[in-house]
Amino acid sequence: MEDVRRSYSRLCKESGAEPQETVLQRLHQLLRGRLDLATQSLTPDTCRALGKLLQREALVTELVLSDCMLSDEGATLLLQGLCANTVLQFLDLKGNNLQATGAEALGRLLRQNKSIQSLTLEWNNLGTWEDAFATFCGALAVNGTLRQLDLRNNQISHKGAEELALALKSNTSLQQLDLRWNNIGLLGGRALVNCLLSNRTLWKLELAGNSVPSDILRAVGPAVGHSLWWVTQLLLTEQAMDHNQDREATFRENQARARVLSKEVRHLQEEKSKQFLDLMETIDKQQAEMARSTRTSAARIGQLQEALNERQSIINALKAKLQMAEAALALSEQKAQDLGELLATTEQEHRSLAQRQGKEHRLEQQEAAERESKLLRDLSAANEKNLLLGNQVDELERKAKSQQDQMFLLRQELTNTSAELRMRAIQAEERLELEKKRSRQSLEDSERLRFKEVEHMTRHLEETERAMQERVQRLEAARLALEEELSRVKALALSERGQAEEELVKAKNQVRLEEQRLGHLEEKLRLLAQARDQAQSSCLQQRETVAEAQARASQLGLQVEGLRRRLEELQQELSNKDQEKVAEVTRVRVELQEQNGRLQAELTAQEALKEKVAALERQLKVMASDHREALLDRESENASLREKLRLKEADMARLRDEEAQRASFLQNAVLAYVQGSPLRALSPPK
Repeated sequence: MEDVRRSYSRLCKESGAEPQETVLQRLHQLLRGRLDLATQSLTPDTCRALGKLLQREALVTELVLSDCMLSDEGATLLLQGLCANTVLQFLDLKGNNLQATGAEALGRLLRQNKSIQSLTLEWNNLGTWEDAFATFCGALAVNGTLRQLDLRNNQISHKGAEELALALKSNTSLQQLDLRWNNIGLLGGRALVNCLLSNRTLWKLELAGNSVPSDILRAVGPAVGHSLWWVTQLLLTEQAMDHNQDREATFRENQARARVLSKEVRHLQEEKSKQFLDLMETIDKQQAEMARSTRTSAARIGQLQEALNERQSIINALKAKLQMAEAALALSEQKAQDLGELLATTEQEHRSLAQRQGKEHRLEQQEAAERESKLLRDLSAANEKNLLLGNQVDELERKAKSQQDQMFLLRQELTNTSAELRMRAIQAEERLELEKKRSRQSLEDSERLRFKEVEHMTRHLEETERAMQERVQRLEAARLALEEELSRVKALALSERGQAEEELVKAKNQVRLEEQRLGHLEEKLRLLAQARDQAQSSCLQQRETVAEAQARASQLGLQVEGLRRRLEELQQELSNKDQEKVAEVTRVRVELQEQNGRLQAELTAQEALKEKVAALERQLKVMASDHREALLDRESENASLREKLRLKEADMARLRDEEAQRASFLQNAVLAYVQGSPLRALSPPK
C-alpha cells in the first residue's frame, strides 16, 4: 500500500500539484483490490495522477468513483489512463454528470481495455448528445469482455436505443443490460426487441420506466428466456397434478382462475384496443405531419423552381449582354487594329520624309564643300594675280574706297537679311511652341476625358444592357474624337512640313542670291585683296545659314518624334480601354459562374429534399407494415387466448361431468350399501 501511496505522491509532484489527503487515506485503506473514492471531489491534476498510476498498477481490480462530479477534463484523463490497464474488472462511475466528452472517452476505453467486465454509469447524461452516444455504442459493439452494463437515468432517447440495438447485434459478451428510467419509448423498445433475435449472450434486460408499451415489455421476456406467463402455467400444472384427490377444491380454484383469466383477457383486450387506438392516432398524426411536410416541400420546391426559372432568365439576359459586349469589344479591337495600321503608315511616311530631308541635307553639304574648294582654288589664283597686280594697287585705291563704301552697304543689307531670317526663325519657334501647347492641352483634355470615363464606368458597373450600349457609344465617340485629333495633328504636321519646305526653298533662293552676290564679290576680289576677306566672310555666313537649316531640320525631327510619342500614348490608351473591357467581361463571366454554382447548390438542396421526402415515405411504409404486423400478432394472441379459454371451459365441463358421475356412483354405492346392510332386514316393510 505504501508503494501505491508513494507512486501517487510522486506523480502529483511531477505534474506540479499537491496530493489530496483524502485520496492518500483511501489508498492506504486499499483492501482486496478495491479502491473506493466515492463522494470525493477529484481535481483534474488528481485525475491525471490517478490515470498514470492505474495505467500500470496491478493491485486494483475494482474502482468506485460514484458521485465524484468529475469534470470533462478529469474524466478524460482518468479514462485515458485506464485504457492501458489489464487487471481492472469493475468500474463504477455513477452520478458524475458525464456528457459528450465523457461518452467519447468511455468509447475509447471500451475499444482499448480488455479486462473490464462490469461498468456502472447510472445517473449521467450520456444519451443527451446523440453523436457522442453513437460513438460509445460503436465501441460497445466491438468490445469482447464486458458482461454487465448499467445505463439507468442517462436520458437515452429512442435514437440512442436504436444505436444500442445495433451494438447488441454485434456484441458477443454482454449478459446484463439495465436501461431503466430513460426515454426509450415505443420505437426504441421495438428496436431492442428486434435486436434480441440475433443476440445469443444477453439474458437480462431491464426496461422499466421508459414509456415502453406493455406488449413490448412482455415480448422482451420470451426473447431473453424469462417469460412470467409460462412460469405461471407451469406452476398451475404442477398444482393440478399434486391435488388430483381434492376435486371440488380444484373445481373452485379452476373457476376462480377462469374468472381471473377472463378478467385478464378482457383487460388485455381493453389494453390492446387502447394501444391500437393510440397507435392509429399516432399513425394519423404522422400521416398528417407527413402530408404537411409534403405540402411545405412541394411549396418550397415550387418556389425554388420559380427562383431557378428567374435565375435562368437572368443568366440568359446576362449571356445576351455578354455576347453584345464581346461583339462591341471585337469591333473596338478591329478599329484599334485599323488605327494601328494607320499609325504604321504615318510612321513610315515620317521615316521616308526624314530620309528625304537627310538626303537633301547631305547634298547641300556636298555642294557647300564643293563651293568652298572652288573658293579656295579661286583664292589661290587670286593670290597669284595679286602678285602680278601689285603695281596696280596704288591706282585702284580710290576705286577700293568706293568699293569699300559699296561693301559697307552690302554688309548692311546682309545684316538686315540675317535679322529678317532670325525674326522668321523666332516666329517659327513661337508657332512651334503654340503647337506644342495646343497638343499638350489636347492631351490633358483627353486625359481628363479618360478619367471622367473611368469614373463613370466604375459608378455604373452594375447597370444593364442600356448602360453597356451607352458606354460603347461613349467609347465610339471618344475613338472618333481621337481619330479627329489624330487627323488634326497630321494636318498640322503636314502644314508644318509645308512651311518648313517653303522656308527651305526661301533659304535655297537666298543661298542662290548670296551665291550671285558672292560671284560679284569674287570678281571684285580678283581685283582687290580686301575683296578676298569679304568673300571668306560671306562663305562663313553661308555655313551659318546651312547650320541654321540643319538645326531647323532637327527641330522638325523632334516634332515628328513628339507626334510619334503622342500616337504611342493614344495607342496605349486604346489598349488600356481594351484591357478594361476584357476585365469587365471576365468579371461578368465570374459572376455568371458564381450564379451557376449557387443554382447548382439549390438544385442539390432540392434533390436532398426529394430524397428526404422519399425516405420519409419509405419510413411511413415501414411503420405501417410494422403496425400491421403488430396487429396481426395481437390478433393471433387473442385467438390463442380464446382457444386456451375454450380448452379451459371444456376441461371444466369435463370435470363437472366427472364430479357428477362420481357423485352418482357414490350415491348408488351408499344406496347399495344401505340396502345390503342388516339394518335393511330388521327394518319393517313399507
